[in-house]
Amino acid sequence: MLKLNITGTDGNSKARTGFFETDHGKVETPIFMPVGTQGTVKAVNQSYLESDIKAQIVLSNTYHLYLRPGTSILEEAGGLHNFINWHKPILTDSGGYQVFSLSELRKLKDDGVEFRSHLDGSKHFFTPEKVIGIQRSVGSDIMMSLDECTPFPCEYEYALKSTQLTSRWAELNKEAFDKSKPLYGNKQFLFGIVQGSVYKDLREKSATDLMNLDFDGYSIGGLAVGEPAEVMYDIVDFTTSILPADRPRYLMGVGRPENILEAIQRGVDMFDCVMPTRNARNAYLFTSTGILSMRNAKYKNDFGTIDESCDCYTCRNYTRAYLRHLFVAKEILALELASIHNLHFYLNLVEEARGHIKNGDFSEWKLKVTEKISLNINNKPED
Repeated sequence: MLKLNITGTDGNSKARTGFFETDHGKVETPIFMPVGTQGTVKAVNQSYLESDIKAQIVLSNTYHLYLRPGTSILEEAGGLHNFINWHKPILTDSGGYQVFSLSELRKLKDDGVEFRSHLDGSKHFFTPEKVIGIQRSVGSDIMMSLDECTPFPCEYEYALKSTQLTSRWAELNKEAFDKSKPLYGNKQFLFGIVQGSVYKDLREKSATDLMNLDFDGYSIGGLAVGEPAEVMYDIVDFTTSILPADRPRYLMGVGRPENILEAIQRGVDMFDCVMPTRNARNAYLFTSTGILSMRNAKYKNDFGTIDESCDCYTCRNYTRAYLRHLFVAKEILALELASIHNLHFYLNLVEEARGHIKNGDFSEWKLKVTEKISLNINNKPED
């Protein structure tokens, strides 16, 4: 069992701090996990992830790693940790979301899903058992169950059938996990994924089904797929009230900095999202005073630091004028420096949240900081 050790709570909300331990290290929560889908966080060297960004855990994806480099290469390398030279914890998504979002041709069955690769069109079949086997080959510290992620909007009848399917798959996932062993001598844990779209009765049924299987942790899936933010917050608040307090709660694919703080207030412990790196590659930087567009002409002669409140590698060494120049000149270094900054911003934000939860003033701090960081302070970028 992956026990979440609670170290602090906020008296005015469900926010909490804690930690859990894996064979590759300790993870303090609430935590944001940089997304390294294919075994790399885009444009960021692993040394920066560890030394400057101070990532405690990263996420990779079963679907992508299965297609390339493939399980035989990963096993020959001794697992993903060795293959990518990252020896802190790794969580792997099951690939369910990618199967349903990237594959144009897919066929759901009671025992799995048939799909064609987005790379070459080759046909594959994922069963819950196979997904567990792939993640054994990867050697991730935390594995995800295979599930179906419903779209939004989603009719109740479809959401009901999808939730029932996810529950059946969860049983098969857990059975395969219990019958198999890690390949590299490091303990692995398995999370179940709560589905049910925006319907609370389905969310409750899904959560209950998973808790009866006694997973090591519980993920909240099927949100941040187009529903209004307030609906997402309501479903998160409802779901965390059902889930056990001594297991990590993971909100998948969320999100903007303000989304993360709102979800922390509602009792979530773990997050991942491509937003910090994707926005960085498009020249949008998160700062303590709002969002900057670094292609904006007003930064052409701005020799100030990107964010005076930030001590990341990028802010310590480079100016807004230089970063704008790199983006306008289409230099690859722009992507690296911007990605380092945005990931540092996210990791620093959850670290600050942990501090304020322990101090008992998280709710007050959240209101103040959200107003600042969500501002878009750009003019129209230069063409």
